[in-house]
Amino acid sequence: MKLFYLILSTLLIQITVFGQRDNYSCSQLKSNFFNAKSASLPNRLIKKTELYDVKFYKLDLTLSNTSTLISGTVTMEAVSRTNMDTIVYELFPTLTISQVQVNGVTTQAIRNGSAVLLPKNIAAGTSFKISTTYSGTPPNATTNPLGGSGLTNASSPTWGNQVTWSLSQPFSAYEWWPCKQSLRDKIDSIEILVTVPSNCKAGSNGMLKNVVNLPNGKSRYEWKHKHPISYYLVSVAVAKYVEFNVFAHPAGSTDSILIQNFVYDNPATLQNFQQDIEETADFVELFSDLYGPYPFKDEKYGHCMAPLGGGMEHQTMTTQGSFNKNLTAHELGHQWFGDHVTCASWADIWVNEGFATYSEYLMLENLYPGEEVAEMAGNHSSVMSQNNGAVWVEDSLNGSRLFSSRLTYNKGASIIHTFRFILNKDSIFFRVLKKYLTKYSDSTALGTDFQKLLEEESGLNFTEAFEQWYFGEGHPTYTTRWNNVSGNLHLRITQAVSAPTVTPKFTNPLEIRFKRTGLPDTTVRFDVTGTTTNIIVPGMGNVSSIFSVDPNNWIVNRTGLTSRDPNLVLTSIENVTEKENWTVFPNPAKGLVQVSGSTNGDAVLKVLDTKGKFLFSKRFNQETSVDLTEFPSGIYLFKIEENEGLGKTFRLIRK
Repeated sequence: MKLFYLILSTLLIQITVFGQRDNYSCSQLKSNFFNAKSASLPNRLIKKTELYDVKFYKLDLTLSNTSTLISGTVTMEAVSRTNMDTIVYELFPTLTISQVQVNGVTTQAIRNGSAVLLPKNIAAGTSFKISTTYSGTPPNATTNPLGGSGLTNASSPTWGNQVTWSLSQPFSAYEWWPCKQSLRDKIDSIEILVTVPSNCKAGSNGMLKNVVNLPNGKSRYEWKHKHPISYYLVSVAVAKYVEFNVFAHPAGSTDSILIQNFVYDNPATLQNFQQDIEETADFVELFSDLYGPYPFKDEKYGHCMAPLGGGMEHQTMTTQGSFNKNLTAHELGHQWFGDHVTCASWADIWVNEGFATYSEYLMLENLYPGEEVAEMAGNHSSVMSQNNGAVWVEDSLNGSRLFSSRLTYNKGASIIHTFRFILNKDSIFFRVLKKYLTKYSDSTALGTDFQKLLEEESGLNFTEAFEQWYFGEGHPTYTTRWNNVSGNLHLRITQAVSAPTVTPKFTNPLEIRFKRTGLPDTTVRFDVTGTTTNIIVPGMGNVSSIFSVDPNNWIVNRTGLTSRDPNLVLTSIENVTEKENWTVFPNPAKGLVQVSGSTNGDAVLKVLDTKGKFLFSKRFNQETSVDLTEFPSGIYLFKIEENEGLGKTFRLIRK
């Protein structure tokens, strides 16, 4: 199967306007190919849309809260990337175009399905402007064979308010406005003018610059957004709203951030949700600390209510059906992960949804400590409700797979948790998040882009982790056997996997919590390197039972049989000549470790991790100390070498 994707991905890379790169691993090939397909355009026309770069859109629209009937003019400003003979963009075929102008000159448009083709010779590097005047009723799930509903009108089943709202993800923007649908071509800025009945309000992206009272009982809401934005995040929502605003005050900032909320004009609605809405400020302040400043702090964040089951992370103004802390934290997290940095391919939607879902976990961990435990356990149970499935999406035209709660959301968040565990240091983990958001700000990224930053910041190799957890499928079930031998623990960890033909093993750290007779319980971190891992742990005392495998739920896994095996006696894996006159104490240790013994001269202490990676060394005579306070928990090798070449290796547990 991997060979198949290797060939397929190579072919797809070669046909794109982005060119090709050499020396890809299999997983990089999967993640880096340009997904040259669309729900509405053939590849030959998609390639033509990539010949220009969109700079600006102005949407001047008329809408109401009682239907999806739409009319108006959309102006696009763009620059050609190469010589062009035809301009191609999209609009749903049942919407009527009454006029198209190119640079102010009326031009005949050719309609070919959803494609709008304008025969026009344009030299490379030339700016041009297209204005499209159109009207009609956008499709719904019945009239659109693709099942899209870019613009919807419905009444809230709970509150009774009628709303017209947009939801363009992933391919439905063209169902309500003429546009180019390309993830990798973010719009530099937008202006959205929405004329509505004067008893309604219209919410959208950016800042509300003006509300103009018009004749015939109409009002025009004028919004401007000056940050880069993906086509599917452009939004409108029209209803009888009341405005309720709160402010966030992130630490270290002298500016407050407006949180502008358009809530149903129904007294009971705001009364019911006011406390939940106000808590958004706490979430903005938390994520500003964890991820870096709110990306659109010079404009706003906010919400428009609409009768949808959940929310949609429209840039700067999320559309939500209701308010609760998990939903609000998820959609807010998207402003960093999904909006500020957007997936470069729908196959890599994990960089949107996985991190937004993990934002829910981080919110609970920091503001509702203890509740995050059940949150992650629920994610893991969802993932393991079936035995297979990758986070990376094979078929990004399959909407049910693209937005699979089990794989895209729950497994997506779970593997971020696992990567955090592999790093074993939160300072590195959150530094990676901030650098990712800085490096790819106002742009797009792939899953492997995040992998590269993990490796750069930690010095670890995450190739296996991504092959197994991101591109791979399934989960392990761990079986453990142990025995006490002369105060040392002999341990054998075996794993069975749920999708062996795709992912035959998982190689990641694993924590095990032991009960010990006469000693406190202790949790030890081990490196699982294969289907069977044998470990000797010195100085553990009398282990009476394994209390828990993965007690902190870092890994998606099941626990098999745990048992004491009196016949399990392992041999040491170190090949060293030992002298018995050295001691390392205490072991296990939390901080300071004393090393002492007799020698005929200077000795060298080398400290390595269990993979053999050299950490540091020091020369000493007879005794020395090592402070492990700043080192993560786990097992370390203390290798003592004397000047005549003799030595001893200790396994030390850092608790």
